[in-house]
Amino acid sequence: MRTNWAGGGRVFGYARARRALVAGSALACVLETLTMSVLLRHWPVLHELVPALGVCAVASVAALHASSLARPHLLDTRDLRLRRAVRADVVVPLGHIASAEGELRVARRRADGELDLPVGFRTSVTLQLAEPVTHFTLLGRQRTVHTVHFHADDADRVVETVMEAVRRARTVPSTCPGPPA
Repeated sequence: MRTNWAGGGRVFGYARARRALVAGSALACVLETLTMSVLLRHWPVLHELVPALGVCAVASVAALHASSLARPHLLDTRDLRLRRAVRADVVVPLGHIASAEGELRVARRRADGELDLPVGFRTSVTLQLAEPVTHFTLLGRQRTVHTVHFHADDADRVVETVMEAVRRARTVPSTCPGPPA
């Protein structure tokens, strides 16, 4: 499967927690299609239409899961790119990250200045930002956020890797040539 990132970088998945939900949804679509096909057997036009709708429903469920697999979180040398399928894509410069901690929490009503990117109504990593970042919603509205809650399959490894990348980004030697001689 093609993943959507350019160049190198560390990839962190978040779709593992969604597998059971996806399988259950696909099974429900199949069962609903079979049931509706039986119930509509006396209406030939509808009876032939229902299997096509069922295939479309299963394909939609599979496509949603595939978008989560193909668009993982990405950490490169300058930025942490947080994603949630095709709905959200937030770029957080490493210099803006004040702290990262593993924190399993249930997504709740959105507070001002916070961004939740849950999977299965849960987030597992919290980023506190030293400087706010701009997030564009699916419909193009602009929001400024100072705290980002997101889910990752291996939250401890994400926190450890992000904080190490932040430390490295802060200790990069200056490219300034120094004082004039």
